[in-house]
Amino acid sequence: FIDSAVVHFSLNRPLTLSEKIVYGHLDDPAGQEIVRGRTYLRLRPDRVAMQDATAQMAMLQFISSGLPKVAVPSTIHCDHLIEAQIGGAQDLQRAKEVNHEVYNFLASAGAKYGVGFWKPGSGIIHQIILENYAYPGVMLIGTDSHTPNGGGLGCICIGVGGADAVDVMAGIPWELKCPNVIGVKLTGTLSGWTSPKDVILKVAGILTVKGGTGAIVEYHGPGVDSISCTGMATICNMGAEIGATTSVFPFNHRMKTYLEKTGRGEIAALANENQDLLVPDSGCHYDQIIEINLSELKPHINGPFTPDLAHPVSDIGSVAEKNGWPLDVKVGLIGSCTNSSYEDMGRAASLAKQALDKGLKCKAQFTVTPGSEQIRATIERDGYAKLLRDVGGVVLANACGPCIGQWDRRDVKKGEKNTIVTSFNRNFTARNDANPATHAFVTSPEIVTALAIAGTLKFNPETDFLTAPNGEKFKLVPPTGDELPARDFDPGQDTYQHPPPDGSGLKVDVNPQSNRLQLLEPFDRWSGNDLEDLRVLIKVKGKCTTDHISAAGPWLKFRGHLDNISNNLLIGAVNIENDAVNKIRNLLTGEFGGVPDVARHYKKHNVSWVVVGDENYGEGSSREHAALEPRHLGGRAIIVKSFARIHGEYEIFLPLEAKRHLPIDFNSSVWSVNRNKLEETGPAPLKAVIKHSDGSSETIELNHTFNETQIEWFQAGSALNRMKALQK
Repeated sequence: FIDSAVVHFSLNRPLTLSEKIVYGHLDDPAGQEIVRGRTYLRLRPDRVAMQDATAQMAMLQFISSGLPKVAVPSTIHCDHLIEAQIGGAQDLQRAKEVNHEVYNFLASAGAKYGVGFWKPGSGIIHQIILENYAYPGVMLIGTDSHTPNGGGLGCICIGVGGADAVDVMAGIPWELKCPNVIGVKLTGTLSGWTSPKDVILKVAGILTVKGGTGAIVEYHGPGVDSISCTGMATICNMGAEIGATTSVFPFNHRMKTYLEKTGRGEIAALANENQDLLVPDSGCHYDQIIEINLSELKPHINGPFTPDLAHPVSDIGSVAEKNGWPLDVKVGLIGSCTNSSYEDMGRAASLAKQALDKGLKCKAQFTVTPGSEQIRATIERDGYAKLLRDVGGVVLANACGPCIGQWDRRDVKKGEKNTIVTSFNRNFTARNDANPATHAFVTSPEIVTALAIAGTLKFNPETDFLTAPNGEKFKLVPPTGDELPARDFDPGQDTYQHPPPDGSGLKVDVNPQSNRLQLLEPFDRWSGNDLEDLRVLIKVKGKCTTDHISAAGPWLKFRGHLDNISNNLLIGAVNIENDAVNKIRNLLTGEFGGVPDVARHYKKHNVSWVVVGDENYGEGSSREHAALEPRHLGGRAIIVKSFARIHGEYEIFLPLEAKRHLPIDFNSSVWSVNRNKLEETGPAPLKAVIKHSDGSSETIELNHTFNETQIEWFQAGSALNRMKALQK
């Protein structure tokens, strides 16, 4: 369970809940130096979970390591490659046909190396973890940024890159910079139109997309007990949007009930017996405290284009008018890993029933994404799905779908300005439908449903009236929904493949001619020399998320083929030279071209390059590919003001931070980076000489973001190289 007694003794102070769990998983508790925000912890997570898009690269790396079997329980979840188009059954069948090669690879690799395989249609990775694998006190890492969803069950669940997952699956201690701890004290009680989603929407507005970087957000206080277990998971899930390492709630009776309802009564009893270990110590210290009175909290809606632009629902209509945002709601989308619980679906269905009773249907298009096969089967049995369909909804497959851009949207043309509202977690430009003119707003499922019925952002369900076909004016009664099904969950179809006891005789086939899968070749080791005559591939203007660096949507099909997916490198980033997307100057020819095309031209001519960016570079999901692609196409360093969590810790390129304006000369900037002191950690061990087209030059200082161990990995060329070396 958790044994943090050694750490308690050595630190001699009360511990927060997250400290108890994290420090309880130290590889060497007695010898570990623990200083929040400074030292690196060597940890032993209990489990690994991988979604199918990132699992491809993770399993390819694990195969290349030469190890016979994973060292910790691990699972693969097929949720990212199913495109929303017609409806659940048809879309799932099409996905099985289109992605047959990838699913077969993942299933066979899982069987050979001891990894459980959740088939397509089983549900979204985070919902499956909550229903089956999460429990109070566990430490789990997952190859998806919304892995913190498990914090709703008192777990420390952290989103990582595939290289980190491979480390843990290989039995190597996993490194994490000792997190700071932000405390969010909840008082009062949720009621009416206010939902758990509004808690994190409020917190996102306070902390912004980078305010949680380097910290665990720990919720506590008397208000916690008014939130369901799945509601806590919603809050923790979207903590990824503030850059937090993870988020967590203390164990309480809501978690106990959820564990019992999902077939884990023994774990519930054990947690109840050890409750003192699963709550923060009295008098523990938080680095920052935010207080939210749930009784005063109002429904929120955040966006567009960023999840931290928070507005009360009562204000969004006037704010939209002022800013020229489209008022008509074209599509309302509920579900996703963030909000697809039984309670969420019940509350949305209660509003659908009210509208139907008055003869109304949704004015906007309306889609419903169940989080798992268990949720789908249960809401079908209990009539929620029928109500949501009758009001105008389309029930999609149990998968990520539109939340990650897997949406074949046809009601608007690309470039057409429009508004959608979702219960998802992320709303970066073009994320959901590849249309940069789509104004996406994030809110709770009940507010999405209400706005889809009304068809406009100007509708405030707390105060405004709807008009029935007979002319009757009526208000929607605040939504209601059972926390858990009275008749227990219906498990639905069996969608899990357990690995055999011995898979050593099995074979994993990767067709050399495949355009979906490609075995990996190791990157070259560091030569020990300075980086000389680097060209600037692009200086990115403003926000550069992983969606800008490695777009999802149609590109997900290439997640197992590094060369093919590298054709999406930075195609969404804005070039500061011309404010254009995917149009940069080739410094060798003087002509403009797409970012991947210019990068390949440089690589062909043995010209290494750098990317120059701004703050919080690499925010978002799928950091593995966002790191691998630049290195594959000849990039040697990323030079920015600051990196988002994880992205600055990849050892395949040199991550450098400058604390002031980064100069640039668009015509012929050449950078040289002094790496002679790369063995040193600490402030400003590196310098860069920038040569300008007029013959002048200047020198700036740069900080690399590596610790001592990461420097060794970088010198080896990659985690893959390091894994192979361990087998010799």
